[in-house]
Amino acid sequence: MAGLRADTELRLRTLSSVAIVLVILWGINTGGMAWTVIAGIIALSSLGEYYRLVSKLRGARLSPGMGYIFSLVFLIAAVRENPQPIVLGMILALCVFAVMTVEIFRRQMTRGTSHAILNSGAVISGVLYITVPWTCMVMLRSYAFGRQVLDTLFFCTWGCDVGAYIGGKMFGTTKLCEHVSPGKTVQGFIAGIIGSLVANAGAIYFFTLPAYPLILVGFICGIFGQVGDLAESLIKREAGEKDSGHVIPGHGGMLDRFDSILFNGLLTYLVLRVIL
Repeated sequence: MAGLRADTELRLRTLSSVAIVLVILWGINTGGMAWTVIAGIIALSSLGEYYRLVSKLRGARLSPGMGYIFSLVFLIAAVRENPQPIVLGMILALCVFAVMTVEIFRRQMTRGTSHAILNSGAVISGVLYITVPWTCMVMLRSYAFGRQVLDTLFFCTWGCDVGAYIGGKMFGTTKLCEHVSPGKTVQGFIAGIIGSLVANAGAIYFFTLPAYPLILVGFICGIFGQVGDLAESLIKREAGEKDSGHVIPGHGGMLDRFDSILFNGLLTYLVLRVIL
C-alpha cells in the first residue's frame, strides 16, 4: 500500500513538473502579456502562501491586501517599460505608508491594539522577497536576448534541482544545514552546481550565444538557487509548516516549487543590467 502511494505521488509529481515546464517555456517564448500574466499568477499565489506562513507567527495580524495591490503596481510598471530603481523604491515606500495608515485606524478602533512594525515588515518583505524577483524576470524578457536569457535561467535552475536531488540521493553523506533542511547535503549542493553548469553549457550551445556573460547565470543558479531553497525551508520551519501550500500535486505550493528561481531571477537581472 505504501509502495502504491509512493508510485502515485511520483507520477503526480512528474506530470506536474512537465506541465509547469511547458507552461513556463510557452510563456517565455510567447512573451508580452502572456509571460506577464503567468509570472503575475505565480508571484501573487506565492505571495499569498508567504503571508499565510507569516500569519502563523505569534502576534501576526497581517493586512495582505496591501501586498497584493502594490505587487500588481510593480508588475504593471514592468510591463509599461523598465522602471527606474527610484520609482520602484517609491512604490515600496507607499506600500509601507499604506500599511501604517491601516494600523493607525486599527489601533484607534480597537483602543490600543496594533501591529504596525510586524505588519508593515511582513507585507513589505513579501513584496521584496517574491514580487520584485518576478518583476525582474518580466523586465528581462524585454531585453534584446531576454528570451534566451530567461530560458537559460530556468534551465539552469531546473538542472540544479535535478543535480542536487540525484547527487544527494547517490552520494549525500555530509549534512549541509540539518537544522533548516535535514535532507540537504554538501555532496548534493556540489552536484547542484554541476547540474546548473551542465544545463548552462547546453543552453549556450543551443542558443549559439556568447559564453560570457551567460556563464555567470550558471554559477548564480547553481549556488544561489540552493540558498533560495534553504531560505524558503527556513520560513516554513519558523512557521511550523511542511509545505507552503497544496496547489501543485506532488510539490506543495507555488512557493515550494518556485523558491529557487527568486534569488536566481533577481541576481541574474542585476548582473546582466550592470554588464549590458
